[in-house]
This record gives sequence, C-alpha cells and structure tokens, in this order.
Amino acid sequence: MGESGDSGLLECLAAIVGTRHVLFNPVEISPYLTDYRGRYTGNALAVAKPGNTEEVAALVKYCAGRGIPMVPQGGNTSLCGGATPLPDGKSIVISLSRLNRVRALDKENATICVEAGCILDNVNERAQTDAGLIFPLYLASGGSCDIGGVLSTNAGGMNVMRYGNMRDLTLGLETVLPDGRIWNGLRGLRKDNTGYDLKQLFIGAEGTLGIITAAVLKLFPSSRSEATAWANVPSPAAAIALLARFRDRCGDRVHLFELVGRPLLELVLRHIPASRAPLNKLSEWSVLVDLRDVADDVPLADLLEQTLNTAIEAGEANDAAIAASRAQAKDFHALRESANEAQKIEGFSIKHDISVPVSRIPEFISRANAALHAWQPAVRIVAFGHVGDGNIHYNLFPPNGMDETAFAACAEEARRIVHDIVFELEGSISAEHGLGQLKREAIRRYKNAVELDLMRTIKHALDPQGLMNPGKVL
Repeated sequence: MGESGDSGLLECLAAIVGTRHVLFNPVEISPYLTDYRGRYTGNALAVAKPGNTEEVAALVKYCAGRGIPMVPQGGNTSLCGGATPLPDGKSIVISLSRLNRVRALDKENATICVEAGCILDNVNERAQTDAGLIFPLYLASGGSCDIGGVLSTNAGGMNVMRYGNMRDLTLGLETVLPDGRIWNGLRGLRKDNTGYDLKQLFIGAEGTLGIITAAVLKLFPSSRSEATAWANVPSPAAAIALLARFRDRCGDRVHLFELVGRPLLELVLRHIPASRAPLNKLSEWSVLVDLRDVADDVPLADLLEQTLNTAIEAGEANDAAIAASRAQAKDFHALRESANEAQKIEGFSIKHDISVPVSRIPEFISRANAALHAWQPAVRIVAFGHVGDGNIHYNLFPPNGMDETAFAACAEEARRIVHDIVFELEGSISAEHGLGQLKREAIRRYKNAVELDLMRTIKHALDPQGLMNPGKVL
C-alpha cells in the first residue's frame, strides 16, 4: 500500500480484526504478494488477518459496501497464481492463517470439523492422536498448505485412487458469501438429498464465489499393515498394465501408484541431498506403489512380492525393490515427494497439470513427446504423476544452453500443443492445481460455450460486483 495509504481504510480494517492483524507496510505484506513459484507478483492495499468467521464476514461486508476486491489466501502454496493479488493494487488480501482451530471431532461418525487455516498435516495428526483415524489427503506440501486452500483448488495428491480428492472427502462447509452473509452448511451427513449440493459450488472455485471458513471432513481407519515398492518398468503402457494387475490382485489395498520418468528421478538425485536410487540401474520409467490394510496381520510384503514377480515374468516390470523398513519406504516416497523442490532448484519450466482417462496415458505421453520434440527437438520433458487416477504432471525445461527468458516466451505455444492433445483425448488441462491466473484464458478454448455460460451465470448470481478473487478462473 505504501506510506501514503488510506489511513481511514486501515482504521476500519483494524476495528474489525485488531491493529496487530492489519499489515500494510511493503516489507510486511511482500510475502503475501508473490506465489510459491515466483511467477506472479501483485500488489494490495493491505493484508487483513481475521481470527474467526464473524470477522471474515465483517471484512467481506465492509469491502462489498465499498467495492473493494478481496483475495482469500491460505498457505500461499498455489501453483497457478490463484491466491496472488493482481498488480493493480486495488484489493485486500484476506489471510485465513488465524482460523486454525479444530472445532469438533466425532469418532463414531468418523468426521472432523476444522477451520480453513488449519495446516493439512496437522489435521491428520490430530485425527490420529485423538481418534486413531486418518484424514488421507496426501500432498508434498502438506506441512504448509491449509484446508481452505486445498478445498478451493479441489486438491488431489497421491491417494486419490484410494480415497478420492477433496470433493469426495468433504461433507459440509461454512462459507462467507460475497455480500458478507454466512452460509453454515457444516453437516456431517453422508446422505442429504434436500436439494442442490451447495458445498460443491465452493470446492474448486478458488475463492471466486465466497470464502470457505470451515469444513467437515471424512476420516478413515488408520493402516496397520503397509508395504512399499519401487519398480522399473519398460514403458507407460507397461505401468498401466501393472496397475491393472495390482488392482485385480490387491483391490483397494492399492494405496497409491505413482509414475516417475527418468528425467525427474535424475533431477531429484542431483539436487536433493542424501537421495539414492532404489535400484542400481535407472530405468526410463519407474513406479512407486503402496499397499496398505487396516488389519495388522496381513502379509502385504508377500503379496507385493508375488504380484511384482508375476509382473516381471509378464514383461510389465524389469526389476523391483521392496522396502525392508519404514525408513526405506520413507526414502522411496521422498524421491517422488521431492519433485517440486528439485524442479524449482533446476530452474524455470513450463508446467502442465493434466488428466486423461487412465487407459489413454500412454497415448498422451507418446503424442505429446513427439509433438514437442518436433517443435523444439532438444526440449527436456519431465513427466510424472498420479497414474492411478489419470493425473500427469508434464513439465518442460529449456534445452541445455538455452536462455530461460527466451524459453519462457514460448510458453503459450508449448501449452497449446500439450492442451490440444489433452482435449482430443477427452481430458482436462487442470487436474488438481486449479486455473488461477495461469489458465484463465486457456480454459476458454477447451470449455464448451454452455459450460462457460453456466459458470459465468453462477459467478454473477453470487458475486454480481465481481469482487471475489478477481482475475482468477474466469
């Protein structure tokens, strides 16, 4: 906001949330103005940090009455600039970090009611400590992202094939609407057929329809038996066949199934200290697979070994290593979980978060690789992701020796190539990261006119002034 900011505005914000919780000094607000990747930097009149839902509602009502745009922000781990204000400096960032209380835990109903500022990993820890249950959403950013953010982007992560994404894990919401009213839909019901499922409007809406302040989430029994393996596979097609084999042999004991291309593994081994390859030979493709069961006497390691041996005989895998301890399993997981950090250290990349039907993953990778190498023969392709639910992270690094700025200038052309192929395969250009600022224009090419019209109609009905997180999604 600068030294000559509107003191009247600051006084009004302070009257709502307290002087200590209004930031306006450029140094104080700078961490709230840039996204995780450093791709987007905006400006804001101030940052307000409410301490409860009523204060959020009062802030929204105040801003709505004066036409001030609002940008809800949680852990600021958005990968598409969805929580970053625009550069015009006309908005207020509403940070939900102080809304960090667990309101209720119902062990018999297997639910937990938490506020939007609760850190994801802390929610799971509380569920385990107090009820012996788990909240299963599993993200590499789990130690910093918060519940409001993962709801607003409908986050998925590594366990989607077993438990579903945030839409599947949420039973109820509390949301502050764009006019300042509070909608309390915090019901822990698994069956409620009394009209429109309003919570689904706000999950995945990236704060453009209202501000989520609390949620009722599903909990599940904790696993007591676990087995983890890292396997080299000859191709994505072989990985899909291996996944089918595991589903057939192990059912819903398959907890996660991750595909890792060699370029990603090499980045992790190069940039992440103490990382080690599970097998002596690096393969062009590898998979990380977890089996888990709530019973404590299930020989999952034997089942894992038998399935992998059969797969090797069938040519679906070349070699495999089964973790001999929890520490080794953690090391296997760290190779996959370090993907974002290793890529960030490597430098600029053009990122794609796409999904296609699981059966069409090999076709997508083959076609996209061919098209991009025709476009830029030496482009470095880093592909990996949640193959069990069809979500591939498909990222492009500049050819060795090419200036990053020059490569960045080609981003839209590269994205068009990738997204056109995704569209032809009946997929989505955003599987779990949202649209944010990054894809708000691209979506117009791939959503049909009826879908876009319905989205605009909903936006106008709930936020006629267009003040909620402007410049995102639509």
